Amino acid sequence: MASSSNKRLLLKMLSLFSVVRGYNILVLIVAQYLTSAFILAPELPLREILFDDNLFFLILSSATVIASGYIINNFYDSEKDLINRPKKTMLDRFVSQRTKLSVYFILNLLAIFFASYVSFRAVVFFSIYIFAIWLYSHRLKRILFLGNLVASILTITPFFVVFVYYKNFETVIFIHATFLYLMIVMRELVKDLENMKGDLIQNYQTIPVVYGERLSKLFLSILCVLAIVPILLLITRYDTGYMNYYFYVSLLLLVFFLLFLYFSKAKWQYLLLHNILKLIIVVGVFSILLIDIQEVLNRVF
Repeated sequence: MASSSNKRLLLKMLSLFSVVRGYNILVLIVAQYLTSAFILAPELPLREILFDDNLFFLILSSATVIASGYIINNFYDSEKDLINRPKKTMLDRFVSQRTKLSVYFILNLLAIFFASYVSFRAVVFFSIYIFAIWLYSHRLKRILFLGNLVASILTITPFFVVFVYYKNFETVIFIHATFLYLMIVMRELVKDLENMKGDLIQNYQTIPVVYGERLSKLFLSILCVLAIVPILLLITRYDTGYMNYYFYVSLLLLVFFLLFLYFSKAKWQYLLLHNILKLIIVVGVFSILLIDIQEVLNRVF
C-alpha cells in the first residue's frame, strides 16, 4: 500500500516537473549566469557575480515566472496537446488542473517576493511579465503573427533582465541577441508546423493554418538565411575565441535545416527540425565558456 502511494507521489512529481519543463528552467538559470559572467560583465570577478544577491533574486524571479508560464500555457492548451502530444499529455495529467493552478499562483507570488528584494521597479517589471505570459496563453497565441512575435519576446525576456542589470550596450552583445532571437522565432514557427493538426482543430490562427505549409516554409527559409548574417558577423568581425567552432557548426546545421525543410511534410520531420534549433540554442549557452578558455580557467581557479 505504501509502495503504491510512493509510486503515485513520484509520478505526480515527474508530472509537475514535465509541466514546468524543469530541464528548460535549469538551462535558463545556467544561461543567465554564463551570460552575466562571460558576456555582460567579463571584467568582474566570478565570485562577485555568483554571490551577487540582486542578480540571484532576479534570476530566481525569472525562473519562477517562466515555470508558472509553462503551467498556465499547459492549462489552456490541454485539449490541443492531447492531439499533438498525447504521451506527454498523459504524464502531465497525473497532476490535476486545480493543483496546477494552485502551483501557478504560488510561483507567481514567490516571483514577486523575490523581486521585492531587488527593487520596486523589479516588482513592477515581473508583475507585467506575469500578466503578459497569462495574456499570451489565454488569448494572444491564437492571433496570427502576434502569437509568434509575443512568444519569442517572452522567451528572450529573462536575458533582457540581466542585460538591463549590467547595462552593457556593446554592439557584439546585440548581434549575439539577434542570433538568439532569430533562433527562437524559427523554433516557434517550426512548432506551429509540427502542431498544425491540433491548432486547426482548436481554431488557432497560426501562420501554417492560415497560409499553409508552403508559405510557412518560405518564411522559415528567409528567417534561416537572416540568422546566418549574425553568425558571419561574429566570426569575421569579432573575437569570439573558440566559440567560433560553435558558430561554424551552427552554420552547417542551418544549411542542413534549410535543405531538410524543403522536403519536410510529416510531423516527425518537423520534430527533427525543432530539435536541431533547440540543440543550437542549448549548446550555444555552454559555448559561451569557449569565448576565452584561459580567462575562464583563471577566474574559476
